[in-house]
Amino acid sequence: MTDLSIVIPCYNEVENVGKLRAEFLPVLHQLLSVGAVGNWATKAVEVIFVDDGSTDGTLSALQETFADLQTPGLHFRFAQHRPNRGLGAALRTGFDMAHGAAIITTDSDGAYHFSEIPVLLARLTSGVDIVTASPYHPEGTVDGVPTYRLWLSRGASAIYRLLTDRSVYTYTALFRAYRREVIQNVPFYATGFLAGTELLVNSLRMGYRVAEHPTVLHSRAFGVSKAQIMRTIKAHLGFQLRTLLPWHPYGLLIRGAGPTVYLVEHGRRRAFLTPEAFLSHGYQWQQIVQVRDADLQNIPEGPP
Repeated sequence: MTDLSIVIPCYNEVENVGKLRAEFLPVLHQLLSVGAVGNWATKAVEVIFVDDGSTDGTLSALQETFADLQTPGLHFRFAQHRPNRGLGAALRTGFDMAHGAAIITTDSDGAYHFSEIPVLLARLTSGVDIVTASPYHPEGTVDGVPTYRLWLSRGASAIYRLLTDRSVYTYTALFRAYRREVIQNVPFYATGFLAGTELLVNSLRMGYRVAEHPTVLHSRAFGVSKAQIMRTIKAHLGFQLRTLLPWHPYGLLIRGAGPTVYLVEHGRRRAFLTPEAFLSHGYQWQQIVQVRDADLQNIPEGPP
């Protein structure tokens, strides 16, 4: 098994490929040279670039820069979506490809400095399952980030603190380190920028332990942010409302006017044919959300 996987989603980031080589590659060499960081071996490292439907030649630039590098213990892997499917979809593709005992996700633009990857990994101690970058921690800060982006990210994190766990200050950072079991066990369904937040919130709901790495969030040096503001706000508001509902980690439980209970999974409603089948999965009746029949019928039906 690979010791460490680093997943980097990319969308129209051709201008940042040179920055990646200059600032990211030395960190990889450092990890390989020390052989271990904290509790984690780093003798075998894989980097997974997921090009999420770029139209500016990002994938070709990444392959030209990294594919032919010959460094023992270091492997670069590439995936491409056509067309663009969103950050959440890119993360799922990267996670499916990852073999590491520890998995790190990071922005391709260096909004969090790549040099902090070893520090992030070192904080993933025996009592911690996830380490997340936290510019909104009292010891963290931001540098040159546009006001609109800061307002959205900081405001969303403040609401999630109230709804989920007050001890965690930042819910919107992509820069994180995970134990492999978290990625294997915690579901998240968002395809866009909500995905990282959903993954963190669901991990907390399932009892995984989260530590924060107070750090600096920097503005990007090249390119423009890919966040679609109104769509992102709407996604966060919807998810914040759903955090108030009864919840099970493997899907939302719903029922219309009739007696049949459904599990909503991957956009489809799957019927429990009997009460015994429902209870055999470990669910509780109080987890069921009542919905209008019209809304129920709008959800495609899947297998029981």
